[in-house]
Amino acid sequence: MLRKIAGVFLAFSFAGLSWAQQIDLNKATEVELDALKGVGPVLTKAVMDERKKAAFKDWEDATSRVKGLGPQKASSLSEQGVRVQGSAYKVKVADQKPVANKDVSADKAAAKPAKAADASGKPAPAKN
Repeated sequence: MLRKIAGVFLAFSFAGLSWAQQIDLNKATEVELDALKGVGPVLTKAVMDERKKAAFKDWEDATSRVKGLGPQKASSLSEQGVRVQGSAYKVKVADQKPVANKDVSADKAAAKPAKAADASGKPAPAKN
Protein backbone atom coordinates (compact mmCIF):
# COMPACT_ATOMS: atom_id res chain seq x y z
CA MET A 1 0.00 0.00 0.00
CA LEU A 2 2.83 2.35 0.85
CA ARG A 3 4.45 1.64 -2.53
CA LYS A 4 1.24 2.60 -4.34
CA ILE A 5 1.03 5.88 -2.47
CA ALA A 6 4.70 6.61 -3.17
CA GLY A 7 4.17 5.74 -6.86
CA VAL A 8 1.20 8.08 -7.16
CA PHE A 9 3.15 10.83 -5.39
CA LEU A 10 6.10 10.42 -7.78
CA ALA A 11 3.81 10.43 -10.81
CA PHE A 12 2.23 13.72 -9.75
CA SER A 13 5.65 15.16 -8.89
CA PHE A 14 6.97 14.51 -12.40
CA ALA A 15 3.76 15.83 -13.98
CA GLY A 16 4.18 19.03 -11.99
CA LEU A 17 7.82 19.26 -12.99
CA SER A 18 7.03 19.28 -16.70
CA TRP A 19 4.37 21.95 -16.17
CA ALA A 20 6.86 24.08 -14.22
CA GLN A 21 9.22 24.14 -17.20
CA GLN A 22 6.86 26.37 -19.17
CA ILE A 23 7.78 30.02 -18.86
CA ASP A 24 5.59 32.91 -19.97
CA LEU A 25 7.65 35.59 -21.70
CA ASN A 26 5.51 38.25 -19.99
CA LYS A 27 6.24 36.90 -16.49
CA ALA A 28 9.73 35.39 -16.69
CA THR A 29 12.42 36.76 -14.41
CA GLU A 30 15.86 37.81 -15.64
CA VAL A 31 17.34 34.66 -14.11
CA GLU A 32 14.81 32.42 -15.90
CA LEU A 33 15.45 34.10 -19.25
CA ASP A 34 19.25 33.97 -18.84
CA ALA A 35 19.02 30.25 -18.06
CA LEU A 36 17.49 29.51 -21.47
CA LYS A 37 19.73 28.18 -24.23
CA GLY A 38 20.47 30.93 -26.76
CA VAL A 39 19.53 33.80 -24.45
CA GLY A 40 22.17 36.06 -23.02
CA PRO A 41 22.15 39.28 -21.04
CA VAL A 42 21.56 41.48 -24.12
CA LEU A 43 18.44 39.63 -25.26
CA THR A 44 17.19 39.36 -21.68
CA LYS A 45 17.52 43.14 -21.24
CA ALA A 46 15.75 43.77 -24.56
CA VAL A 47 12.84 41.52 -23.52
CA MET A 48 12.60 43.14 -20.08
CA ASP A 49 12.73 46.68 -21.54
CA GLU A 50 9.99 45.98 -24.11
CA ARG A 51 7.89 44.21 -21.52
CA LYS A 52 7.97 47.32 -19.29
CA LYS A 53 6.34 49.30 -22.13
CA ALA A 54 3.52 46.77 -22.61
CA ALA A 55 2.91 43.04 -22.28
CA PHE A 56 3.45 40.97 -25.40
CA LYS A 57 0.13 40.13 -27.08
CA ASP A 58 1.50 37.15 -29.03
CA TRP A 59 4.70 35.83 -30.56
CA GLU A 60 4.39 38.13 -33.58
CA ASP A 61 4.24 41.13 -31.24
CA ALA A 62 7.28 39.88 -29.32
CA THR A 63 9.38 39.19 -32.43
CA SER A 64 8.53 42.56 -33.94
CA ARG A 65 9.39 44.54 -30.78
CA VAL A 66 12.45 42.73 -29.42
CA LYS A 67 15.65 43.15 -31.42
CA GLY A 68 17.40 39.79 -31.72
CA LEU A 69 14.21 37.77 -31.30
CA GLY A 70 13.44 36.54 -34.79
CA PRO A 71 11.53 33.50 -36.03
CA GLN A 72 14.43 31.09 -35.50
CA LYS A 73 15.09 32.23 -31.92
CA ALA A 74 11.35 32.27 -31.13
CA SER A 75 11.04 28.69 -32.38
CA SER A 76 14.02 27.61 -30.26
CA LEU A 77 12.62 29.30 -27.15
CA SER A 78 9.19 27.80 -27.72
CA GLU A 79 10.77 24.32 -27.92
CA GLN A 80 12.31 25.04 -24.49
CA GLY A 81 8.88 25.78 -23.02
CA VAL A 82 8.63 29.56 -23.43
CA ARG A 83 5.10 30.78 -24.12
CA VAL A 84 3.47 34.12 -24.90
CA GLN A 85 -0.04 34.41 -23.48
CA GLY A 86 0.02 30.61 -23.08
CA SER A 87 0.76 29.94 -26.76
CA ALA A 88 3.75 28.22 -28.31
CA TYR A 89 5.43 29.80 -31.34
CA LYS A 90 3.96 28.58 -34.61
CA VAL A 91 6.32 28.60 -37.59
CA LYS A 92 4.83 30.39 -40.58
CA VAL A 93 5.53 29.15 -44.11
CA ALA A 94 7.14 32.52 -44.94
CA ASP A 95 9.54 32.11 -41.97
CA GLN A 96 10.96 28.82 -43.21
CA LYS A 97 14.17 28.99 -45.19
CA PRO A 98 14.09 27.36 -48.63
CA VAL A 99 16.21 24.26 -48.97
CA ALA A 100 18.86 24.50 -51.68
CA ASN A 101 19.17 21.28 -53.65
CA LYS A 102 21.48 22.56 -56.36
CA ASP A 103 25.12 21.59 -56.56
CA VAL A 104 26.89 24.78 -57.63
CA SER A 105 29.99 22.98 -58.92
CA ALA A 106 27.83 20.87 -61.26
CA ASP A 107 26.23 24.04 -62.64
CA LYS A 108 29.64 25.60 -63.34
CA ALA A 109 30.88 22.46 -65.07
CA ALA A 110 27.79 22.34 -67.26
CA ALA A 111 28.24 25.98 -68.24
CA LYS A 112 31.77 25.42 -69.62
CA PRO A 113 32.00 23.84 -73.07
CA ALA A 114 33.88 20.56 -73.12
CA LYS A 115 37.18 20.46 -74.99
CA ALA A 116 37.24 18.13 -77.95
CA ALA A 117 39.65 15.22 -77.68
CA ASP A 118 41.37 13.29 -80.46
CA ALA A 119 41.45 9.50 -80.70
CA SER A 120 44.36 9.23 -78.22
CA GLY A 121 42.32 10.98 -75.50
CA LYS A 122 44.48 14.11 -75.59
CA PRO A 123 42.75 17.46 -76.01
CA ALA A 124 42.76 18.83 -79.53
CA PRO A 125 45.13 21.75 -80.15
CA ALA A 126 43.55 25.17 -79.92
CA LYS A 127 42.71 26.87 -83.21
CA ASN A 128 44.23 30.27 -83.81
